[in-house]
Amino acid sequence: MKKYNVAVVGATGAVGAEILEVLSERDFPINKLVPLASAKSAGKTVTYKGKEVVIKELTESVFAEEAIEIALFSAGGSISEKFAPHAAKAGAVVIDNTSHYRMDKEVPLVVPEVNPEDIKGWKQKGIIANPNCSTIQMVIALKPLDERFGIKRVDVSTYQAVSGSGASAMEELMGQMRDVMNFEFDQSEPKAYPYRIALNAIPHIDKFMESGFTKEEEKMIYETQKILHKEVQVAAHCVRIPVLRGHSESISITFDQDVDVDIAREILENTEDVIVVDDPENIKYPMPLESAGKDEVFIGRMKNDLYDKKILHLWCVADNLRVGAATNAVRIAQKWIELEEAN
Repeated sequence: MKKYNVAVVGATGAVGAEILEVLSERDFPINKLVPLASAKSAGKTVTYKGKEVVIKELTESVFAEEAIEIALFSAGGSISEKFAPHAAKAGAVVIDNTSHYRMDKEVPLVVPEVNPEDIKGWKQKGIIANPNCSTIQMVIALKPLDERFGIKRVDVSTYQAVSGSGASAMEELMGQMRDVMNFEFDQSEPKAYPYRIALNAIPHIDKFMESGFTKEEEKMIYETQKILHKEVQVAAHCVRIPVLRGHSESISITFDQDVDVDIAREILENTEDVIVVDDPENIKYPMPLESAGKDEVFIGRMKNDLYDKKILHLWCVADNLRVGAATNAVRIAQKWIELEEAN
């Protein structure tokens, strides 16, 4: 098998570190690994497969200089906007974890279990976009149900971990929890969020839009439609909760026809990268704690609506740093290699 020169942009961040871990676990065919970060991190090292790899400074020319073939970006939208075109111009396929290119009509937005065929459109700009973390786990559950029953509408409430805001937000939560345990409730000024996140729930992720929805909520709406290639109605309500990692979603799906919950459960049990944990009698259901460090989407609490058999309710949990970011990006890269080598 051919091996590739791979760059990880944002290698020192929470998602960057997770990408390196997933690349290692999956024994990705790497000829040369090039971790990239800002000038202040250049010269430091990251660990890959037990070895220290020196971080290089992210510049416009580094992709050509290092003959990069696959560039995994996870350093923020402004960084992707500035540097992704240079990586693509140098001949690399860019897999971008930020929101910057997601709704660009010339950039495929991909979840490999859902729409792998869209990867073929990567050559238009040399970029493939990784969807929002909450969107990824939801569409993995929606796709097979849509194929069987036809989805008309989706109403989703998310309960999102602080790791979605980066390592500093995780540190802030832990610091606030220490303060709470010491009965020092207001010792630190909130920085990651407008309010203290410890022992709280904040119904506000990203900025508010003219629609009344937040930007995070609109991402879920429009990204779902783009990935499914269907103008399905979606309403989202996104909440930040004091969990370190693992996003949870309460999803209500309205179908074109009556849905049999046992058939729906069987469909999801046979869906790639989905694990059904749905045993109320034995108090078994998905939780963020159980999903941490795993690459599957966990589904449970499946039930028909009491008033309309066209509606199915379920609970969906996944590790946002892996399924919602790093693992999906690496899976895109793996599928891209498969498609390129097939040609």
